[in-house]
Amino acid sequence: MAYTESNMIPLGTKAPEFSLPEPGTGKVVTLQDVAAGARATVVMFLCNHCPYVLYVNPEIARIVAEFRPQGVAFVGINSNDAVTHPEDGPDKMGDHAKAVGYDFPYLYDETQEVARAYDAACTPDFYIFDQDQKLAYRGQLDPSRPKRNPVEPTGEDLRTALQAVLAGQPVPEPQRPSGGCNIKWNDGR
Repeated sequence: MAYTESNMIPLGTKAPEFSLPEPGTGKVVTLQDVAAGARATVVMFLCNHCPYVLYVNPEIARIVAEFRPQGVAFVGINSNDAVTHPEDGPDKMGDHAKAVGYDFPYLYDETQEVARAYDAACTPDFYIFDQDQKLAYRGQLDPSRPKRNPVEPTGEDLRTALQAVLAGQPVPEPQRPSGGCNIKWNDGR
């Protein structure tokens, strides 16, 4: 597994639109469906097999349970190439989402156009958009990494960012990049 850090796109960037299938339900979900009425929206690039994602999945579930009642919307997007990584294919996403407790839409980006629009580089990769869908945070859940920094995940960076956004405050600096497995691009990069 190649360790890759996230790209730190400019704060204030407007959330790129998407319309993607949710393999677990058969629905097509748009950014507007997810963000409608939300005080903040968290877009997460995830996948089924990445050990970095698997390591933090329980903390992701806790953060969703904590912040959804406060008006935060969540969505997961899997952009990995299913030809080279069939374990990330859409046929396995619904079962995976149930098994790890994803209580949010988990969408498949087959063309990888959405990952490119967000300049996503790794899994997991986190983006928080405010109620105007302007980027307020991009980066890590917390400093935990399996093997690299095997402390228990706390979600401290994402939690701090969400608290600031909900309070109408800027997210404290520095914002640190996420790190994990590279997105498995279908063009071989």
